Amino acid sequence: MIAVVPVRAGFLPAGAGEAVAEAGGVALVAGEGAAEAAAELAEPRARRWAPAAASWRLDELELGPFGPTSYARAIAPVVGAEAVVILPSSPDGRDLAPRLAALLGVPLLAAAIEVHPGWARVVRRGGAQLVELQVTGPFVATLLARGRPVGRPRTRQSTPSLATGSGSASGPDAPAPAPAPAPAPAADPDPEILGVLAPEPASMDLADAPRILAGGAGLGGPEEFALLARVAERLGASVGATRAVTDAGLVDHDRQIGTTGVSVRPELYVAFGISGAAQHVGGIGDPAHVIAVNTDPSAPMMAIADLAVVADAAGTLRALERLLASRAEAAARAD
Repeated sequence: MIAVVPVRAGFLPAGAGEAVAEAGGVALVAGEGAAEAAAELAEPRARRWAPAAASWRLDELELGPFGPTSYARAIAPVVGAEAVVILPSSPDGRDLAPRLAALLGVPLLAAAIEVHPGWARVVRRGGAQLVELQVTGPFVATLLARGRPVGRPRTRQSTPSLATGSGSASGPDAPAPAPAPAPAPAADPDPEILGVLAPEPASMDLADAPRILAGGAGLGGPEEFALLARVAERLGASVGATRAVTDAGLVDHDRQIGTTGVSVRPELYVAFGISGAAQHVGGIGDPAHVIAVNTDPSAPMMAIADLAVVADAAGTLRALERLLASRAEAAARAD
């Protein structure tokens, strides 16, 4: 097995480390700035998904600006002999995977949460169903990053399903596998990229958010969480919450951070009124900077924070909102 990690300008996509770990530590880092991205992927912090990450083998394939068709043409000869090719389920990974599968003439198993030679478990129906697919021959798969809500299915299909292409169900009465289709012609040009828009912090996937302002039960009620959203918008940050908050209906469940919610990996994590239960702390990853605001100096979240502020969380947020407003007014007058 091998993972293919497409990169832009040296930046790793979400789920890159998990895809490499699922492939047993063997990966091809391909794209613009491949060497820089491979160096970042080799750092211990990027390898937290694999205890045996010291044995990872990372190859590099330097390419130009991202183009799914041209990337697929360049990558296909390198990975053509592999039984399984795994890509992260990032936007570029999902764009590249079907083209690569078509060139290799193999099935594509999308939205997988577990991949092995000959079979994979994938989610279907928006995460409501987990399906085990058995495949005869090579295949390409996209792997969902841990912590995404769609990766937590509620039910499981008891009978393995038939994968498309060269896949087949197991059992003595299983039909003979169909011959693999011939590789698709590679004459299509890359789509023209008119621009790349940054995602809105308020709606982007928390697993990808670089800055998160999170609130716990100690923050307050609806008014305080509306305040948290306003401050986060001014700072260009995403809003997160604890399970107690989402269960109370103050924040949507897709904003819940923790082992039973979304696992995040921000550069900056600011916790307002969060005590720091193990289930929550287990989902915040290893942020470069952690700030905690709480009236209890002994709260576990305060112990792990780089900056611990012993103060009322709601009052601190109100003061921060006033400060941001005054700075915006001063900047407007200067213009």
